Amino acid sequence: MGGDRDAGLVALFDRLPEGWSAVTYAGRRWGVTRVVRVGGREQSVYAEELGGTDVVSANLYLAASGPLLKPCEMPADVVLEFLAGWE
Repeated sequence: MGGDRDAGLVALFDRLPEGWSAVTYAGRRWGVTRVVRVGGREQSVYAEELGGTDVVSANLYLAASGPLLKPCEMPADVVLEFLAGWE
């Protein structure tokens, strides 16, 4: 990644409030938790479809070389689509 893509990745995490939130994604309700640690240099997002079985989970590390997205046992595209598409 680099430049605008790095800023975009951070912005996708930052648009979620810290703590637990109820959101809508793909017409379904989800519960999402965002935790910020180490002065903002490490973040995690965990989302569960309410009443369903889908899960989205990832960590974001803000390293000196730029942001590093680490999805948890799923493709990065799944995480990025969720972060960009929730309402």
